[in-house]
Amino acid sequence: MKKSLSVNLNKIALIRNSREGNYPSVLDHANVCIDNGADGITIHPRPDLRHIKPQDAYDLSTLISKLKNSIMRPIELNIEGNPFAPKQLNYPGFIKLVDEIQPDQCTLVPDTKTQLTSDHGFDLGLDGDKLYPIITRLKSLGIRVSLFVEPSLSCIKLASELGASRIELFTGPYAAAYGTNELENIFEQYVISAKFAHELGLGVNAGHDLNLNNILKFSSIPELQEVSIGHALIVDAIRIGLGETVRCYKSILSS
Repeated sequence: MKKSLSVNLNKIALIRNSREGNYPSVLDHANVCIDNGADGITIHPRPDLRHIKPQDAYDLSTLISKLKNSIMRPIELNIEGNPFAPKQLNYPGFIKLVDEIQPDQCTLVPDTKTQLTSDHGFDLGLDGDKLYPIITRLKSLGIRVSLFVEPSLSCIKLASELGASRIELFTGPYAAAYGTNELENIFEQYVISAKFAHELGLGVNAGHDLNLNNILKFSSIPELQEVSIGHALIVDAIRIGLGETVRCYKSILSS
């Protein structure tokens, strides 16, 4: 199965926000990623506006809509975030933003105000009832809905019952175990989880701390459809350039 690469541009926006102005430009870097083979762009607009801002989301939506009409391959916009994040100051609320932009994919993530990054999946036994109407609403708009989850069979079964289109497997434990004696046991959990999700009719995405060292093994999972990579990819880009970095990841995912 073809593995897609969605590049998360949060870190580009974070650097830009450290100074006044629009340098580096999120749109310019999105273009570089797509020109070098990225299958999509991921953004995670948070209420504190620490990196991606609402205007970035609108601008990227416009850019990708134009690119879809000018290049001969699919390009997607994936917006991820906490579906319960409300409106505050210059942040319109996560679901309102998604409603207005209508991205190709919306990945629902259980992050909080104090988290540096998304570091755990949903407890669907706890949050499922609240998520169900949101999932239903977004799907009615033609948006593919993915839930950020742990490699847990019970959680994946609940994701299917809630009507999710895909799951995104939180790969933090895999990345942490890479190079240790625990890797094979942990990796097997992901293999089993991906197979189970596929059997239930769910698409399988993955993300968190995947990098050039550990992605080859993870991408061997047959059911895997998409990886979303931001932090490591941007760090690699500092060393070897953004275009070359995207090509490296795409080469591994295609092997």
